[in-house]
Amino acid sequence: MSRRPARCAVAVLTGALALAGCGAGDSAADLSVSAAYMPQPVSDSMAAGFLTVTNDGDTADELTSVTSDAGEVTVHETVDGAMRQVDRLPVPAHGRLALQSGGDHLMFEKLKRQPKQGQTIAVELHFADSGPVTVEMPVKPATYRPTAGD
Repeated sequence: MSRRPARCAVAVLTGALALAGCGAGDSAADLSVSAAYMPQPVSDSMAAGFLTVTNDGDTADELTSVTSDAGEVTVHETVDGAMRQVDRLPVPAHGRLALQSGGDHLMFEKLKRQPKQGQTIAVELHFADSGPVTVEMPVKPATYRPTAGD
């Protein structure tokens, strides 16, 4: 019995394992969500939502949709004071996507019930490449404005 095929198989297997692990943790987006809130809506059927998605990874991703049991949720961008629905918003590598009042935001429509201050609304963020992220969004006073530490 020759030892050469066994040594080749071990070398090939070792090389394959090294390649499989190469950069596995370095190339993916590493997403986290903070500063999520919904101002208490003044409308029975519509509301806005705000949050920040931070990407500590080496790869950019995109927010492609948001779902919630509270109602329909769409993603909007604001350009020169005009808002419009978009299919996706970028989350840059080593950067963040800030959804904030007066800027890009989530729009809740056809609310099943009007959220009240002190309640939370669960949303699931969907991304082009990363898995979904579930966020509990607290309902704040209608006039709430986060500070830098929020």
